Amino acid sequence: MSASFVLEETTAESAGSLTVIRARRPGRWAAGAVVAVLLAMAANALVTNPAWDWPVVAAYLFHPSVLHAVLFTMELTALGIVLGFLLGTVLALMRLSHVPLLASVAWGYVWLFRSVPLILQLLFWYNLAALYKQISFGVPFGPAFFSVGSMDLIGPVTAAALGLALHQAAYAAEIVRGGFLSVDPGQLEAAAALGIPRARQIVRIQLPQAMRSIVPAAGNEIIGLVKGTSVVYIMALPELFYQVQVIYNRNGRVIAMLLVAAIWYLVLTTVLSVGQYYVERRFGRGLARALPPTPVWRVRRVLAVRRAARRRRSAGGGDEER
Repeated sequence: MSASFVLEETTAESAGSLTVIRARRPGRWAAGAVVAVLLAMAANALVTNPAWDWPVVAAYLFHPSVLHAVLFTMELTALGIVLGFLLGTVLALMRLSHVPLLASVAWGYVWLFRSVPLILQLLFWYNLAALYKQISFGVPFGPAFFSVGSMDLIGPVTAAALGLALHQAAYAAEIVRGGFLSVDPGQLEAAAALGIPRARQIVRIQLPQAMRSIVPAAGNEIIGLVKGTSVVYIMALPELFYQVQVIYNRNGRVIAMLLVAAIWYLVLTTVLSVGQYYVERRFGRGLARALPPTPVWRVRRVLAVRRAARRRRSAGGGDEER
């Protein structure tokens, strides 16, 4: 007993006398220095090069026509995403259906709209009147109750929203289907054994868990659609990219106006990225024991650590004076 006590005491003394030396990582310092130099060069090129025309950028960044174009871009994005994911969810359920006809039709829709470029789809809907002068509503293969001119029913804005939504639905269907397939089927079997209706199984059990897989991919699609709305410039709609083109065709400041568009696209995608982070964090509550810290919480933690360090230094200085 005494020998073991002496051994433990000797081990503790030797451990206390050890000096901890941090591992040297020169590669990290070298990589950090290279990146810092590249960032400094990029910032210097942006600030000192007069060709960027920063005064013109500042003059047009909040110009009323540009702000209206940004608002219209947001409206097109909202229409495309909401309608696209609603239709995409229906298509995903059809793909997962045990009815061969429904699954085949959903597969054919996804195949077709993912194969045709978005710009061709927009032009097709914009020129629908060349195929059908009128659109009739009535009994299928029977008499029509009333008819509406295609040009009156599908204008440029409607054609743009319809093209974006139908195109987005094909991708949304695969995203939602992948999210549903990521849920353990044993949970649905247990719910069916308890007599829970199929619709309630989807809404209350399958969908909340599938959102963990759906949200990251859906966020990418939303951000992609914000930039994808620039394609509707071919229809002369006043979205952001088209409006910027109109302005620089008048004043000749091409680089400055393109920079205005780039700044607004950066703002929109940044806001959406922040929203995606918090939505992912909410649906990931049951997956991890501790949620990842938010950016605001990280800033508060850094400030608290610095305040604590300053208080310790001031307290140490006061003790030395005493």
